Amino acid sequence: MSDRDAVPAAAGSMPGWHRWLWLSLVVVVLDFATKQMVLASFRPGEVLPVLPVFSFVLAFNPGAAFSFLAGASGWQRWVFTGIAIVASVVIVWLLRRGGSRLYCAGLALILGGALGNLWDRITIGQVVDFLLFHWREWSYPAFNVADSAITVGAALLIIDSFRARRPAPKES
Repeated sequence: MSDRDAVPAAAGSMPGWHRWLWLSLVVVVLDFATKQMVLASFRPGEVLPVLPVFSFVLAFNPGAAFSFLAGASGWQRWVFTGIAIVASVVIVWLLRRGGSRLYCAGLALILGGALGNLWDRITIGQVVDFLLFHWREWSYPAFNVADSAITVGAALLIIDSFRARRPAPKES
């Protein structure tokens, strides 16, 4: 058995994979709460400088990462909604299969981020972004807590992919 096969549950706790859903839920709740605070406090396009390189801004993204397909006629909302639903189902399936803590944490963060942005797409038709890093005339595209969780989760999966694995036992 490889260390990716299962993460044993602690004695008396729920099955191991379920605990990762709590991490996903934390991401969804933080994402929702921060977006609601920004929606209640800012007008679209309004910027609040916090540091010379960081500001809060209320921006809407009908596209995907880096505003991919943001200028499309509206069909992209449903395509990205479908992709998020399929990805979420696959991620839950992968979590049920188990794996290292790093692997499962990465999947859980990606799931939480996907669900956070999915909620925006379903309810308002676009994703709320509000974190903006910039330097002089340059700025990185605005993003949110869900996007951050997806990025950190992807980084954890990449790191996990480089970990040494024990060879599977030989079948005889």
